Amino acid sequence: MQVDIDTGWMRDIRHVPSPNCDSRPAGMHAELIVVHGISLPPGEFGGPWIDLLFTNQLPGEAHPYFAQIAGMRVSSHLAIRRDGAVTQYVSFADRAWHAGVSSYAGRTACNDFSIGIELEGTDTLPYEPAQYRALAQCITALLAAYPRLSAERLVGHSDIAPGRKTDPGPSFDWAFAQRLLGETLNPPRLPA
Repeated sequence: MQVDIDTGWMRDIRHVPSPNCDSRPAGMHAELIVVHGISLPPGEFGGPWIDLLFTNQLPGEAHPYFAQIAGMRVSSHLAIRRDGAVTQYVSFADRAWHAGVSSYAGRTACNDFSIGIELEGTDTLPYEPAQYRALAQCITALLAAYPRLSAERLVGHSDIAPGRKTDPGPSFDWAFAQRLLGETLNPPRLPA
């Protein structure tokens, strides 16, 4: 995976542009990566629902839960499906609407300076190994493209919106994610 610095879009993945974004405030750059969990309807995976939510096309009548959220204007930079497939919705140069009311290290409005990555999952079901591998590859590409990002500034939605959000939840294995990221950033060298 590689990020096109000129456009802010990752190469060789699926793109579904979302209208739910805007320019970052002047002088703001991506400095934080926020991991989220999403399933639509809750506890179910697959289908077109995440794409439709992020493009303001979610049919409220398709499921009782959708009636509550169909009018929301939200997005994320990336989403990683259960099989590890990655979709980008917003250029990394722009502000996606993923964090809501949030703060990190004394700074509020995390959307201004973060990149949001949704993982298809729930707080209570384990995420898939393919998702962790894709997440490590995405983060590695982001770190190579954006020098203000660092592996130490990787947080969950619950970390920046405690009490309001719980995702990616206790089912997300942070130690495994960090180990895979370390292996992706520093692959073992084969003996010559």
